[in-house]
Amino acid sequence: MQLDGIHHITAITSDGQKNVDFYVGVMGLRLVKKTVNQDDPTVYHLFFADEKGSAGADLTFFEYPGAPNGRAGEGMIHTIVSRVGSTESLEFWEKRLGDAGIQTEMKDERLSFADPEGLGHELKVDDSGDEALIADSPEVPAEHALRGFDAARAYSGRPDASQQLFEEALGFESKDGGWEIRGDSRGGRYSFDEPPAESGMQAAGTVHHIAWASQMDDHEAWRDRVIKAGSQPTPVIDRFYFRSIYFREPSGVLFEIATLGPGFTVDEPLESLGEKLSLPPDFEHLREKVEPNLRPITNPRVPA
Repeated sequence: MQLDGIHHITAITSDGQKNVDFYVGVMGLRLVKKTVNQDDPTVYHLFFADEKGSAGADLTFFEYPGAPNGRAGEGMIHTIVSRVGSTESLEFWEKRLGDAGIQTEMKDERLSFADPEGLGHELKVDDSGDEALIADSPEVPAEHALRGFDAARAYSGRPDASQQLFEEALGFESKDGGWEIRGDSRGGRYSFDEPPAESGMQAAGTVHHIAWASQMDDHEAWRDRVIKAGSQPTPVIDRFYFRSIYFREPSGVLFEIATLGPGFTVDEPLESLGEKLSLPPDFEHLREKVEPNLRPITNPRVPA
């Protein structure tokens, strides 16, 4: 029983439209689901991924209009690492991001930058051997497109406290100063850096949680493992598009284990993913109350 790398990473934005403009319009991802935060259905939950809405490429955002910019600190993920195909791709993104007014830094064949709200990103050349999870963008050639998640980096002053949970319960393997998890189809990495002196503040431009991918049949067994390791996971929660359990790893980062399926096409055809507000059946009765209060969002990829 192995986790199949990163399932999704969820962050916070204060402006859904600007968020879509950046991740679709600049980064070339596809908006694959426009729905609501199931724990607070008054606000959007936006999902960006590859063309198929695959786990492993799924960056999501809760929109809290007017939220201040936050900052990553102790017990928070500070950088999301994504894969690209070549050093030429890094050069492509260095120019494209610069043209969009985004400051970048190229170091050790990695390109670092932050989104307009300060969320840290890094691009690295893909050496995983995993399937490339690519979105079809009219402005980003396929050979330079993002290929899915590679890693996440968090701040912790006591990384050793997480070792037992990671290695004995979750099946992470120590590698290059961090950990790697690899299942049948994908792998992902996780590591810690020394925290800054300033405490963190979860708000716009910060990561809310990271999810690791589980086979559907293994989900309850993963919950049992987490409990035996001394953590306190939630019951299994049916998110309609996948099932989830949540718990905090010892550094303080919120972890989720999410199933590979049913997937985003359970209520929309693949061809039109993300083009309308989708509400899971348990939330459909709220549509008349919720939809008028959500600010309309224009998708750059969808003709008006």
